[in-house]
Amino acid sequence: MAERAPVAATLAELAEGVLGAPLPVRLRAWDGSEAGPADAPVGVLRNRRALRHLLWSPNELGLARAYVSGDLDVQGDGLGGGVDKALSLFWSMNRDGAKPTLSVRDKLGLVRSAARLGVLGTRPPIPEAEARLRGEEHSKARDEAAISHHYDFSNAFYRMVLDPQMAYSCGYWTSDAPDYTVEDAQRDKLDLVCTKLGLEPGMRMLDVGCGWGSLAIHAARHYGVHVTGITLAREQREFILGRLAELGIADRVDIRLQDYRDLGSDPADEPFDAIGTLEMGEHVGRANYPVYAATLFRMLKPGGRLLLQQMSRGATAQGGGAFIETYIAPDMNMRPVGQTVDLLERAGLEVRDVQALREHYVWTVRAWWETLEARWDDVVALVGVEQARVWRLYFAGGALAFEEGRMGVDQVLAVRPTPTGGSGMPRTRAELLAKRVGT
Repeated sequence: MAERAPVAATLAELAEGVLGAPLPVRLRAWDGSEAGPADAPVGVLRNRRALRHLLWSPNELGLARAYVSGDLDVQGDGLGGGVDKALSLFWSMNRDGAKPTLSVRDKLGLVRSAARLGVLGTRPPIPEAEARLRGEEHSKARDEAAISHHYDFSNAFYRMVLDPQMAYSCGYWTSDAPDYTVEDAQRDKLDLVCTKLGLEPGMRMLDVGCGWGSLAIHAARHYGVHVTGITLAREQREFILGRLAELGIADRVDIRLQDYRDLGSDPADEPFDAIGTLEMGEHVGRANYPVYAATLFRMLKPGGRLLLQQMSRGATAQGGGAFIETYIAPDMNMRPVGQTVDLLERAGLEVRDVQALREHYVWTVRAWWETLEARWDDVVALVGVEQARVWRLYFAGGALAFEEGRMGVDQVLAVRPTPTGGSGMPRTRAELLAKRVGT
């Protein structure tokens, strides 16, 4: 009887046949065999179930399920065993070459090989960390469930990974000094937002999708404004109320558990002097974005300013991707920044400034990721190894997507013109940014 070929060599041959190119990573299979380039990250297939995930979902989601469940691992240099390096190698193949087309004969050959390796079988258990939403996409009930899945996950986890301000959006890195941290970058981002909005004591500001209150608290403390913030996440609201009590500014910040579509339903809701909305627009959906933009216009006084910070993707890949939409932010949608500008202006707003911050998100996500890895044992003890692996993969993929230009993030400054066309904007951009009074 002929000896059975080592599993890794068999898999490498199959993979190269499908990819039409040399394998970009080294493989280590459950029988201990290895194949592939010696100087590349090592993809460790701990059992046959790792491949079964891919047979049932032969795409990004299958890989994610195998990794999150621990059936697939990555070993190499860098954070998290070099997960980002392995992802970059695979994404470069998709970018540089055409996706392979398999004939019926090729597919039958793969099935026979899978059977020979003992991989065929029932669908492996789906990781508990996946979102399981029901109902019409972007209905109020489903949106609440989607937001709760991500933002009500664990306040303790976010406190462990984020900076003390609990700012969960792209920072603004104004220095490369060794002692300049993500906390400094988030403070500088909050100052940049408040400055662009032209905040002054006594103004009323609306914070749409207020997160854990970093912008609302910063604006109230350092710019003397009264802030109304809205969120769908109950845990976020409870956290903010606790912070407001600690800081003694509960009389200056009102936090509502409210859908953006219900803004203005109370006759007492008058338009605001300024609106800030940081990375909220990704959650409203393609069909609902005109409603979102119209709401921002309606809730802003004539002459008032809007600062919208939002992530973007190319025109042909507007979703969040299978992994992000399944594990992190269900129903997420991103679009090119030009389309966002168009939608805001269709709603009646006048866009006055757009600032791209793509590289700043690389530095921000890597800072979060470094904290995650440094506190890995604490994170696992708090949320479990499955969730910890979800966040490792999320941070690795996110940092890489921004670094390689597949995702961007922009600050869009707009005004609601007065009836006579006035904007209240200063003459120059330098003058706009000159009044940075936050401390």
